[in-house]
Amino acid sequence: MRIGYARVSTDDQNLDLQNDALREAGCERIFQDKVSSAKGDRPGLDRTFEELRQGDVLVVWRLDRLGRSLKELIAQAEMLAERQIGLRSITEAIDTTTSGGKLVFHIFAALAEFERNLIRERTKASLEAARSRGRKGGRRKALTKDKRRHVANLYRSRQHSIKEICDLMGVSRATVYTYVAEFANSIDGEADNEK
Repeated sequence: MRIGYARVSTDDQNLDLQNDALREAGCERIFQDKVSSAKGDRPGLDRTFEELRQGDVLVVWRLDRLGRSLKELIAQAEMLAERQIGLRSITEAIDTTTSGGKLVFHIFAALAEFERNLIRERTKASLEAARSRGRKGGRRKALTKDKRRHVANLYRSRQHSIKEICDLMGVSRATVYTYVAEFANSIDGEADNEK
């Protein structure tokens, strides 16, 4: 059975073009969403995946209707392949039930992996170059070591609320907790040495 999935990003957009193309492609059932792909919840897509059975073909008007990124599309295509379900995109003329369609998807997957490796290698090379110049990774601390210790001491004194400490020192709540953790061992160690 061919099952279609259509999606538009906003309520203002119309699904007619996609629905007509999906019906013309032989889809017996069509599920749809009117939601941006950036949002996690796509109930129509969830229902589509629940409905699909071994031997079925998921048909979409265009691949970007199905996934947010190439990585997500590849993951979905692999999941469909494991369930022995085909994937067909009308606009891109890709059909994973054919050997040519499978080849195209494998090329996409290889290119995505190649891009991930390039990014990883460039990042590693940049970090090594920075270290050789004496730089450590990560962002610079917002406060000096003495001020960070002061934040930790203010927190431990329990005389001020987190919000008061944040306002006083000009840092976020998460930064306060980071500084408290940073000086947890050193302050405890100093206290032990004083005894």
